[in-house]
Amino acid sequence: MYALHDHVLMKKPHACGVNDWEIIRVGMDIKIRCTGCGHIVMMPRHDFDRKMKKVLTKHQDQ
Repeated sequence: MYALHDHVLMKKPHACGVNDWEIIRVGMDIKIRCTGCGHIVMMPRHDFDRKMKKVLTKHQDQ
């Protein structure tokens, strides 16, 4: 699945042209940050599950 600080690919690109997002909050709502311009979007988990295409990179815990 996905976890905090994973990079995910969304179905539609952001207005800046980047399709790569970082998950910065996980709960009832998911908060993601665009890796291109830094814009933050918060959406319900149901909407996020529909709009996410795949996980690009998993966050490595140290």
